[in-house]
Amino acid sequence: MEAAALRNSVPPDRTAPFFGFVWAVVALAAGVSAGSLLALPGDLTRLPLAFWLMAALAVSFDARPFSPHAERRSMSVFPSICFTFAIALEWGPGPAIAVQAAAVLVSGWRMRYAPWRTVFNIAQYACALVAADAAVRLAPGGGFGLAGRLRPLDVVVAVGAAGAWLTVNHGLVATAVRLRFGGRWWSRIRQGLGFELLATGSLLLLGPVLVAAARTSPALVPMMVLPLYAVSRMARLSAEREQLARRDPLTGLANREALRAEVTEQLAMHAEPAGREGLAGREGPGGHLALLLLDLDRFKHVNDALGHAVGDRLLVEVAARLTAAVRPPHVIARLGGDEFAILATRLDGVAGARQVADRVVAELTDPVPLDGLPLDVGGSIGIALYPEHGDDFATLMRHADVAMYDAKHRGDPVAVYAAESDHNSAERLSLLADLRRVLEGGADDAGEITLYYQPQVAIATGEVVGVEALLRWRHPRRGMVDPEELIRVAEQSAVMRLLTRRVVDDVVEQLAKWSAAGLELRASVNVSVRDLHTGEIVDQIAERLPEYGVPPSRIQLELTEGALMADPRRVLATISRLDRLGVAISLDDFGTGYSSMQHLRRLPLAEVKVDRSFVLGMVSDADDAAIVRSMIELAGALGLRVVAEGVEDERTWRLLHAAGCETAQGWFFARPMPAEDLVTWLARYRPVSPTTQLGMGGEVAGSPPEAAGRPRPAADAAGRLHPSVE
Repeated sequence: MEAAALRNSVPPDRTAPFFGFVWAVVALAAGVSAGSLLALPGDLTRLPLAFWLMAALAVSFDARPFSPHAERRSMSVFPSICFTFAIALEWGPGPAIAVQAAAVLVSGWRMRYAPWRTVFNIAQYACALVAADAAVRLAPGGGFGLAGRLRPLDVVVAVGAAGAWLTVNHGLVATAVRLRFGGRWWSRIRQGLGFELLATGSLLLLGPVLVAAARTSPALVPMMVLPLYAVSRMARLSAEREQLARRDPLTGLANREALRAEVTEQLAMHAEPAGREGLAGREGPGGHLALLLLDLDRFKHVNDALGHAVGDRLLVEVAARLTAAVRPPHVIARLGGDEFAILATRLDGVAGARQVADRVVAELTDPVPLDGLPLDVGGSIGIALYPEHGDDFATLMRHADVAMYDAKHRGDPVAVYAAESDHNSAERLSLLADLRRVLEGGADDAGEITLYYQPQVAIATGEVVGVEALLRWRHPRRGMVDPEELIRVAEQSAVMRLLTRRVVDDVVEQLAKWSAAGLELRASVNVSVRDLHTGEIVDQIAERLPEYGVPPSRIQLELTEGALMADPRRVLATISRLDRLGVAISLDDFGTGYSSMQHLRRLPLAEVKVDRSFVLGMVSDADDAAIVRSMIELAGALGLRVVAEGVEDERTWRLLHAAGCETAQGWFFARPMPAEDLVTWLARYRPVSPTTQLGMGGEVAGSPPEAAGRPRPAADAAGRLHPSVE
């Protein structure tokens, strides 16, 4: 957390004002204490044994100051204050300043302070002691304990002197911190004030007690050692308990609460309020901080296959590698499970944050050998920067989480937060809440979820061989909700599970109704990445098909290449179970993703769907036409059916037939329509084959009258359980 180098460092652009203040304080201290220090040599021989005992104890205690904040040396408590304040009350500021200087030299050497810091500490204490002495001289009665014994008035005088000491000391330190790190002066004054009043104030108020003991008998002075030691010991135990409470018990890294505290402190240091300087406001190097969120890949598989004991050992090894890759002042924390976070400070913007992330990725590249078994521990890292992506811990965490999931979705090891990837705006959260309500209870004020069906036609014969189920949600206030937006919002939450269950239930029930009416159709349903990762959809279909008496061959699931590549092994496990169940699998948007021939060969696919972005341009673009023909030939060589999406005119229909495509869907045949309208459409539909002569731009017999002359729809994914804007 706070290393010696960091404690002694000063930002380059703050060197001049900061050291100007430091040497000004040193000069002030020399001026106000010169008289009492010059008189000190003549007074030394007259100082009693009690003074020398206090001086020895002050230096001895400061050799090992105690801190109630684990690893935070800047909050250390120096017991010498108790003794030097008592010396100032009894023998004046000169002896007190000399003893305090000796104690500071010892503590500065033990804590590896830079010379300038030790000199400044001596000067600040000297100013504080002179201020306390001035408060004593200005008090009623002209001094402290002049009657030979302490009176109630002397207690008031001591409290006033302690207040003067605290005011001067804390004011000088707060000003120095502001000049060193920036921020508002008043916020720097308030920072640590409560701790200062409690800890340092308590030590100062022991001063009059020491004076009373010294006046009674010097032998009573060493008796202060035991209570001070007890206070020190309790503070150390408290620090150890705090450290345990702020540490992850498994890895020894900081936990979430420790990370939150560190981020909050760093944000204060990097603050950039309008009209004033701050670390984040500097255009030079070191002006940014970033929060990096790391989620390990396939960790659940390790736990499931090898047990939690091996999983814990893996996490310990990952923590060790992170510690090797990320050095202080950066902070590493384990948030729980297989999630880690890194607070990286003093960065040069996005480039600096990426360098930290790249080091982590490189460190996790090599497998971890456990019990002779090499385990891959790659992960995905999301980055959120201050102030660009948030100005508080909660916002930075949420945006880093969004970036991390974006990295997983894109298959990249590292992603920086982008607003367009954030599906959790207030409007989207409201939409998600309405969707949950309509799925759970059919709330009237949230609209209605329905399914539309678009026919799929065998090109050679014109026969309707199936339909694709497309999600529709008409919201009472928003109107028809864009299906793409709907799926993006739902897919990032548990609502996706409810949505999938609803769609599968409705489609299976509709297939049963059609079968009872003599319509034997195959229905295609799009599924999300979340559905394929959990595998719950297999159990649901296996339960619903027998319940409604629907053969598995009547339902087909469509997945995109992006979903396939998100986690091929988990997806393969799910679709292999579906294949054994008898449910066909279709690869949607073929040609737009990154699936390799290896995946096409290994997957139990029955069909590929050529993406509409290629089909729409076949007539006017020779390259698109060549791409479509190549994909049809490839699918045929692999024994897969081919469905072309986005067929909107006769020429495209005929080109697809010439290329050997088997099935097509699009506005050339029919718009998506509700289930009851589909029955009417089928009743008047007459199959037409490519050998039939149609006028250019004509429509298939039985198509809805509005089909002729309709505008071309946007070239997006044909809506589905995923979207359709058709």
